[in-house]
Order: sequence, then structure tokens, then C-alpha cells
Amino acid sequence: MGTRTIALLLLALGLLIVLPLFLSPNLLNAAIKMMIAALFALAFTLAMGQAGMLSFGHAAYYGLGAFAALHLMRAVEQKMFGFPTPLIPLAGALAGFVFGLVFGWLATQRTGVYFAMVTLALAELLFTLAPTWNALFGGESGIATMRGPSWGLTFGSDEEVYYLTLGWFVLSAWCMWAFTRTPLGRLALALRDNEQRVRFLGFNTHVARTLIFAISCLFTGVAGALLAIANEAANYTIFSAQASANVVLQTFIGGAGTFFGPALGAAIMTFFARITSDLTRSWLLYQGLIFVLVMLFAPQGLGGLVDLHARRVRANGWKHLVAPYLVCLVVGVLLVAGLVFVVESIHVVLTDAYMAKRTAAKGEWIPYELFGRTFEPFGLLTWAIPIVLLALGGVLLPIARRITARAWLAATREAAAETHAPPAAADAAPADAAAAGQGARP
Repeated sequence: MGTRTIALLLLALGLLIVLPLFLSPNLLNAAIKMMIAALFALAFTLAMGQAGMLSFGHAAYYGLGAFAALHLMRAVEQKMFGFPTPLIPLAGALAGFVFGLVFGWLATQRTGVYFAMVTLALAELLFTLAPTWNALFGGESGIATMRGPSWGLTFGSDEEVYYLTLGWFVLSAWCMWAFTRTPLGRLALALRDNEQRVRFLGFNTHVARTLIFAISCLFTGVAGALLAIANEAANYTIFSAQASANVVLQTFIGGAGTFFGPALGAAIMTFFARITSDLTRSWLLYQGLIFVLVMLFAPQGLGGLVDLHARRVRANGWKHLVAPYLVCLVVGVLLVAGLVFVVESIHVVLTDAYMAKRTAAKGEWIPYELFGRTFEPFGLLTWAIPIVLLALGGVLLPIARRITARAWLAATREAAAETHAPPAAADAAPADAAAAGQGARP
């Protein structure tokens, strides 16, 4: 890592350390869930982004880590033996690694879409088995317990849980980054790019893929254990296909080609889901639209965009990008406002509460409330608002794209010109004087 990168990471760590001083209890709990989701995404990317193993069932090891931690917490609570609370994620790591070896040995018999389907089938097996296996998974109600005091801390407050989660997140992220620099981590890149050539070089690709997958499951189990410590409970839904799909979407939104991109995507989308789920029932639709837009216009993800901008800004600064991005911001606000108005209006008129009001009014379309105002379902003004917003955004969108493209082209040309620029006048003066004294050369 460069000095600037290390300084930025230390600055980010410092901000995370002092963050609880400025957060409400609700936001502090959200920050804990964001770090857990970020760790889950990093662990998933270790298998998918590093070795090219797209797992559709990574929630299996997330859930196994959570239940392993809960059983250990319950044993400590019942005074069977003592175990410090800060080290409980080790149980999740062990469970994730062991089952990652077993399931990974089976799944890595195949590659590509067949590997993905096997991982999905194994996760669905646990999802089906968990509600009926009461002794291990607690049935449909799951398992609940309490955090015990350790090392002079009670772990009864969210602040203590936050710092516990932060410590494990930093340690796990550093370990995963260090793993990518090891020979096995480098071999994972070769497996992703050309497994057949790696096999011809004499490596046992099946064993290597199994180990890499198991290490990814190890850190996934740590994330699941941290979730169990934060919630003090878990049930069979943690094995669901939705949990596996969430980490896939978050990873691609964040950018699977960068190391911290998936963590950024997971943190942002977790916070987005927490905020929008309290405001509207259509939040899953918005999450899906974000994924579609990122894949269409920024397939490298948020991490790739940040990396691209960092390189451009270091070369040219922000002078070429401020005005184009302001135009893009205006266009984005217009399009989002129009889309949200349409989606929320349709959602309101299709709710059971609105249908009940229509039934009471003998089938008449009655006005509905949205954003603190009243609108007529078929009123001219009602649909003129989104039409105007979407039309303006649609007209300005090509213009904004052209302006942004020109700005990036100008920045690229300036960077190239500076790279191949002639020496400065001060540096060239001695050479010019020498040439003048010697006379012109043919």
C-alpha cells in the first residue's frame, strides 16, 4: 500500500472509532449492521472476486456461524464453562471453515453455473432442514440468548457491541487483504483467469479451490457470529435465498473488481434498506432499480468509480468535473423524483386501505394522500407532475452524458500532455544558452 492509501485508511478508522459519540441508538445499531454486512461482502468477494467462484448459497455459512456463536453463548449463560464474549466469533469462524471444507469439496467438483447451482442447493437444504431440527436450530422460532460480561465489560450496550464488531471487522479485513498477497491468494487469481493452465502447471486445482472457498466461509462465519452477538438471536430465515442474493447484489453494486468496493456497496445498501423500509413498502423495487442502473452504466461498481475518480483527480483535480457533475445531479434528481412519484402513487391506490375506502364510496376513485398532499387518481395535475419531471430528465440526460464525456476526455488529454510535456523554461534555459554559444546544428 502507498503512503496515501495508508493515511486514508487510518483516517477512516479514526472516524469509525469516534462515530458512536455522534450517533443516536438507532443509527448506532444501523452502523453495527452495516459493518457486519460489509464483512460478509468482503468474505464473499474472497471466493467470487478473487477466485471466480460465484456462490449462490453463501448464507449457509453465515447462518452456521451465527448458530455456532449462539450455542456457545447459551453454554456460557448456563454456566457450563466460561468463554470470553469478544472471542465468540471464533466459534463462527470454526463452523464456517469446517462446513466450507465439506460443502466446498462437493461444490468445487464443478465450475461456473454448475458450481453456483450446487452452492444454492446446499443452502436450500439447510433452509429446509432448520425449521424441523429443533435441537440445533430451535425450529421456526430459532434460538435466543444473552451476551455475558467479559474482560470488565458487560456488553449490554450498543456502544460496546459496536467496538467489538469494529475490532473484528478491522482484523478480518486485514487478514483477507493479507491473504490476497500470499501464494495461495495469487493462485486464486490464476484459477479465476485460466484454470486449465494452472492445472497444466501441476497444481491440484480442486484442492486449491476448496481451500480458498473454505477460507471465504471462515470469514463469513465470523460475520454471522457478529450478527448473532448483536441480535442475541437467530432463526432459520438466515439461510434463505434472499440472504444469499443480498450479498451478491451488494458485492456487484460495490464493485467485485476492487478489494473494499464490496464493503462499500454492502454498507450503503444496508443503510439504504434500513431507511427506505421505514418509509415505503416498495423499497425492494428501488433496490433492484439501483442494481440495474449500476450494471448498465457503471458495471465496475462503486469501488471502480471511486478508483477511477481518484486517479483522475490526482492527475487533474476537480476543475473539469464540478460543472458536469452538477448537471448530472440535476438530471438525477428530476428522474428519481418522477419515478418515485409514479411508484408511490401506484402503491397507494393498490393498498387494501385505499380499496376499502373505494368500497365505502361505492367504487368511486377517491383522492389519496402522498407526501403530505392530496391528489386525484385521474387528475391532470397529478400525472402532469411526473410527466414533466421525467420528460425534463430524459431530455437533459443525453446532454449531461455528452458534457461529462467531454470533461473526462479533456482531463485525459491534459494528463497525457503533462506526462509527455517538454522540460520547463527554467530547466531548458541552460541548454538554450549552450546551443546559442555552439551555433545552430543542422
